[in-house]
Amino acid sequence: MLFNSIDFVLFFILVFFVYWIPAGKSLKGQNWILLLASYYFYSCWDVRFLLLLAFSTFLCYFTGLRIHSSSSKRVKKGWLWVSVLINLGFLGFFKYYNFFAESFSGFLQTIGFQTEISSLSIILPVGISFYTFHGLSYVFDIYHDRLTPTRNFVDYSLFVSFFPLLIAGPIERATHLLPQISKPRQFDYNEAVDGLKQILWGLFKKMVIADNCAQSVNLIFNHSASYSGSTLVVGAVLFAIQIYGDFSGYTDIALGTARLLGFELLRNFAFPYFSRDIAEFWRRWHISLSSWFRDYLYIPLGGSHGGMWTKIRNTFIIFVVSGFWHGANWTFIVWGALNALFMMPLVVSKRNRNHLEIVAKGRALPSLRELGEMALTFALAVIAWIFFRAQDMSHAFTYLSGICSISLFSCPQVWPTLTILFILFFFLIEWRGREQKYALAAIGTGWINWFRWGMYYAIFIVVVLFKGYGQHFIYFQF
Repeated sequence: MLFNSIDFVLFFILVFFVYWIPAGKSLKGQNWILLLASYYFYSCWDVRFLLLLAFSTFLCYFTGLRIHSSSSKRVKKGWLWVSVLINLGFLGFFKYYNFFAESFSGFLQTIGFQTEISSLSIILPVGISFYTFHGLSYVFDIYHDRLTPTRNFVDYSLFVSFFPLLIAGPIERATHLLPQISKPRQFDYNEAVDGLKQILWGLFKKMVIADNCAQSVNLIFNHSASYSGSTLVVGAVLFAIQIYGDFSGYTDIALGTARLLGFELLRNFAFPYFSRDIAEFWRRWHISLSSWFRDYLYIPLGGSHGGMWTKIRNTFIIFVVSGFWHGANWTFIVWGALNALFMMPLVVSKRNRNHLEIVAKGRALPSLRELGEMALTFALAVIAWIFFRAQDMSHAFTYLSGICSISLFSCPQVWPTLTILFILFFFLIEWRGREQKYALAAIGTGWINWFRWGMYYAIFIVVVLFKGYGQHFIYFQF
């Protein structure tokens, strides 16, 4: 059930009215309705994997209680490892078995052993990476005494499976979401209107920007050997815009939907393509995942403490692991390693915390220096995205070699004019709204009502008339 489908609209309308009207005065009733709705939502993808979701939920709930009730540090650590190993075991089997089997078989063949390790026809449970990380953060926080476990199994189950974030995040923390689940909620008209605006902008990002970019991106990447270097650049740039529109669009829809139900989810994007260096980019891109790896991997490894070698090692570890989290392919690992490599000059020179505020804050336009820094950062991100999008390593290097040819200076063979016009409008709105939680939040607030609502209706009409081919959200595969 896609966010951009009629099925989801009908599903959410039903949930919304049942949630606020019959159950509106009962916290227990509200939470039960959301839990049942979330499990139904997940079952629409594949009902067979409901049992896996339920098992992962019970495992972290139970081990969390055992960790909290144990007085021995050794016993606490034992229960923590039970949760970690079983959760990562399931994740590893479903997501990475074939990758490891094929890689190991290839390694044996390179050293002279002819062997064949059979792969399995494994269906990847949708959202498994996200709900696994939800549960792991819960037990980690209990183990480190940052959280007291809840004894309400319904509340905890809702934290793991809340349908706006179940499939592709953001990766929530129990310290942030569980208190919202356990306290009474009342309908707030202003929050609901703001949530609808955020949903509208998310739909525009996904259906107008991402899906229209996807048509050209698929054409160019799938036939890259037939195109000039300049066309390949167009394809790479359009993919960078596609994946941002697709994933941040999903996030806006998720956050807006949650706000209609009285919840405030974690922010996942903060205008990353306006970043002035790659460190700032990663503070603004997929924030919930970046902060998850920072808190539960980078800091336990020593973080930025110790010598320069420790900082370099830890930076490479979190980026490579982040790449591997995205998928069982060497292209994702290289994508992560490339981003770590781009970070190195900033880490070594201790300039990776230089840009903490949004660019040109309080000003209409950036300076020439800021414009150059943003262009360079975007170019580095585009180079890395080629590996993310490529089918395999050979395809990625062939694509890059095609760019580095004399045909780079020819006219592009693919130039989607209407899509580019939409992109220009999109970035104009994103720039104007870059100091807000989402681009459309404050734009038009000072206008007269009919003109402001006219803008909202115009965006809605564009979504309906110029939508792409209804592609799946990219991050559903992770």
